[in-house]
Amino acid sequence: MTDNSTLLPLVRKFFENDLNAAAGILESMPEEEAARAVKSLPIPLAVRIVKVLQVSYAAALLKDADDQFLIEMTSHLDPQFLASILMRLPPESRERMSKHISGKIKGQIREFLDYPEGSIGRAMTTDFIALKMNTRAEEAVEKIRLLAKKRYPSSYVYVVDEEGRLAGVLNMRDLMLAEPHQTLDAISRKDYFALHCFTDRQDAANELARRKFFAAPVVDSDNHILGIVKAERMIHGVQEEASKDIQRMFGAGADERVFSTIPFSLKKRLPWLHINLATAFLAAAVVALFEGIIAKLTILAVFLPVVAGQGGNAGAQSLAVVMRGIVMREIPKDKIFPLIYKEGRIGTVNGAVIGAVTALVAWWWYGNPVLGLVIGLGMLVNLILAGLAGASIPLIMKKMGIDPAQSSSIILTTVTDVMGFLAFLGFAVLFQNYLV
Repeated sequence: MTDNSTLLPLVRKFFENDLNAAAGILESMPEEEAARAVKSLPIPLAVRIVKVLQVSYAAALLKDADDQFLIEMTSHLDPQFLASILMRLPPESRERMSKHISGKIKGQIREFLDYPEGSIGRAMTTDFIALKMNTRAEEAVEKIRLLAKKRYPSSYVYVVDEEGRLAGVLNMRDLMLAEPHQTLDAISRKDYFALHCFTDRQDAANELARRKFFAAPVVDSDNHILGIVKAERMIHGVQEEASKDIQRMFGAGADERVFSTIPFSLKKRLPWLHINLATAFLAAAVVALFEGIIAKLTILAVFLPVVAGQGGNAGAQSLAVVMRGIVMREIPKDKIFPLIYKEGRIGTVNGAVIGAVTALVAWWWYGNPVLGLVIGLGMLVNLILAGLAGASIPLIMKKMGIDPAQSSSIILTTVTDVMGFLAFLGFAVLFQNYLV
């Protein structure tokens, strides 16, 4: 009789050579036996096999794992997959697993799990079947049969790529008529309908009613499938309490809310007001550097609020767009620098147009074309910097773990005021002989 020491290398070799087949065997086994099999594997291989399993089944295998195994597994799984696992765990297992996740990763997971009030992200269920696009038809039939026995719904089956992005919807008739070796990518329907996780619950219900669908997949901004939403889920909001548990687990409850107490709100706001006061003195210090030229040409003081106001407004436009992108999770890491560059280009065009208009007004008002040139150049520089600052500041704040909504506008105002005054008054010094 072959002992375990001989069998183990053979099992590992099988798992390494055909992950999909191994996953199919695991999903056909009782959860206790499958959990023991996964635990016996080296961590890198266990991670690979867990990511191929149905997420709900993977969560079931991990819910009773020992602490050391969880520590090793969570350190190798990406935040998106960990978020999917946590959503499917019972509260006590979720709490235990969260203890082994680093603070930085917890913050990223909270972004995946923290859906706005009234959105379908709070109404979706994570009980669904999603199969990889390279799965063969015969394998898919067997997997669906096994998962249906484990009480996973099979009315709709979704096809995903290796990264978990929705690639199609599987029609059962097409699956039954397919050749055994055809892949799901070849037979799935690509004209699927999906809802973004931030979609308003009422809008989603109306759209499902119009299309006569009783369920639809829910995706994020990168088209990763997060769950499915049903009409009754949207009405009753059965996941509201689960979302609150997750928020508390990752510290979301510490943030200020609309009806937070006055002392709590003051504690949150006063430090930033002190910072704002310090930055206001910084802008004043820049003006003081040019006290001589302002005393000599008092007309410059008239245009200081114009420069500051336009810079602040232009920066606020960029800030609003980027803040929405952060909230909607529309800004992947590889798009950060292209986004900042784009806002800089927009700032350049805005600065050229607004600068030219301001220059003409100043020339007409005071009859000095050089004054118009000075204010126009100052406006151009300030609006370029405002666009760059409005795009980059919230992203930097988020990277530092500081709430962008609370701090970005204060820092942006400082940048636009200081740099606007510096540019405008600096050009005035350069051209002062032509301004007198």
